[in-house]
Amino acid sequence: MRPTKATYDLIVLGAGAGGLTAATVAAKLGLATLLVEKSAYVGGTTAISGGMIWVPDNHLMHAAGLADSAEAARRYLAATVPDAVAAPKLERYIETAPEAIAFLTRETEVALQPVLRYPDYYPDLPGATPGGRVLEPVPFDGRRLGAAFAWLRPPHPAFTILGGMMVSRGDIPHFRRFARAAGSTWRVLRLVLRHLGERLSHDRGTTLVLGNALAGRLLLSALEAGVELCRSVEIADLVVDNGRCVGVRLAEAAGGNVIAARRGVVLATGGFAHDPELRRRLMPKVADEVSASAETATGAGLRLAETAGAAVVDDAADPAMWVPVSRYRGRDGRPLVYPHTVTDRSKPGAIAVDDSGRRFVNEALSYHEFVRAMLASPNGVAMRAHLICDSRFLWRYGLGAVLPFSRRPGRFLASGYLKRAASIEALGTAIGVDAHALAETVRRYNAAAVRGEDPDFGRGSDAYQRHLGDVDVAPNPCLAPIDTPPFYAVELRPGDLGTAAGIATDASGRVLAPDGQPIGGLFAVGNDAASIMRGHYPGPGITLGPALTYGYLAARAAASGSEC
Repeated sequence: MRPTKATYDLIVLGAGAGGLTAATVAAKLGLATLLVEKSAYVGGTTAISGGMIWVPDNHLMHAAGLADSAEAARRYLAATVPDAVAAPKLERYIETAPEAIAFLTRETEVALQPVLRYPDYYPDLPGATPGGRVLEPVPFDGRRLGAAFAWLRPPHPAFTILGGMMVSRGDIPHFRRFARAAGSTWRVLRLVLRHLGERLSHDRGTTLVLGNALAGRLLLSALEAGVELCRSVEIADLVVDNGRCVGVRLAEAAGGNVIAARRGVVLATGGFAHDPELRRRLMPKVADEVSASAETATGAGLRLAETAGAAVVDDAADPAMWVPVSRYRGRDGRPLVYPHTVTDRSKPGAIAVDDSGRRFVNEALSYHEFVRAMLASPNGVAMRAHLICDSRFLWRYGLGAVLPFSRRPGRFLASGYLKRAASIEALGTAIGVDAHALAETVRRYNAAAVRGEDPDFGRGSDAYQRHLGDVDVAPNPCLAPIDTPPFYAVELRPGDLGTAAGIATDASGRVLAPDGQPIGGLFAVGNDAASIMRGHYPGPGITLGPALTYGYLAARAAASGSEC
């Protein structure tokens, strides 16, 4: 579908969370808005993500009786983002994020709920909170989108069961207790029966949770607000006149027309995680070219901005939001990337070892810190690691793309994704590490784990780590011995959830030239913009929180005509 008009008030490029928010808010504020998405799907990386949004001092947590303040958030961010350059944007975020969330929940279909218990990633630092700053989307019935449900990017296949059924975080423990607790048994049966009913009319489940629910709610909000959405349309150039962005030129395949924008253009194309050239330029050599973000994140926005004279921030603490990943093939043979965020590393009964066969990190740290440890390899090449577990762990928690309760992991074994052996020594040989070193590592880990202790790395020593463990395991929810054969391993590589380096912007989302002056009429939000966290990762949802907030700010600036 091509644009129906030659001129709009605002043109937004990219239909992820940032772009959908900017377009929806702009339309709500009275602007004729065009949203252009280069792929056939809407939702970007948001649709395949966990959907968490980090917003300190938000009204939803206060309504739930949880305390927070802007001052506490300042203390926490000062401790976790020790970068003076970040201060103005962080201050604007603290001030505006609660306002943006209040607007979206009041004026659009976006519905969020506070996660009452989800600690910040560094829970012992000043200003940290045990929960409430993290918001998650309320489950969404995708059937409300009508025909547009087919436009929504499906969730990651490894995050679904039974042919496309999504499972919320709150329901995962009930699946684990399915055969052990009557209440869980009935809850799971109701969920499965509902899913089977949905499959009678759709090719996947329509009860959406996590990032798919957020993307679905934003898509419905944009359509209801009157946003004109064009999919499968690429942009060739930005049109700049006398130092101001005044429109875009469509690619030749889309007609090559110039579409004017009275109030400006918002870049929200998702960053550059899948562009090899930009990765080589902006990423460290030790980082594999592996990303768990949507394949549409090819640096289009960054390249357009540079052509228009924008500066690029490449001096952040880290150029990406890191996550350890494993690679496998789906049932259709398509190559897939599994992000090891919270489902396995912190659970009791698994350890990560490097190529020496020894542990190198506290496995229950945040995924960003885990990869920081991987990238500290002295070898100067992308570090390889393996996640090791036993058969009891595999059944209860799964391992990477191998889901819990999998009776037949044969295809993962046949492909080599999952390694299996009758003994730890044999597993070491199978994965190519020193068998005796691995056996000693497991022996040492087991001896302390039975006491709930980890003298080497202190696993389970803070509230965040314990939260991601298993509450049913005592005395330490993050520790259990690895002692029930056969034993399993999955290879991990450094990967990312999206880019932190990116287009230079000011505290209002305006794109900046190398001299620090804004380029009139040009904004960047989401992963196109350099992260306001400067490559640090204070808590869950620190990519989506700024994406929504700066989408809101850009739309407001465009609507006011002040660009400030």
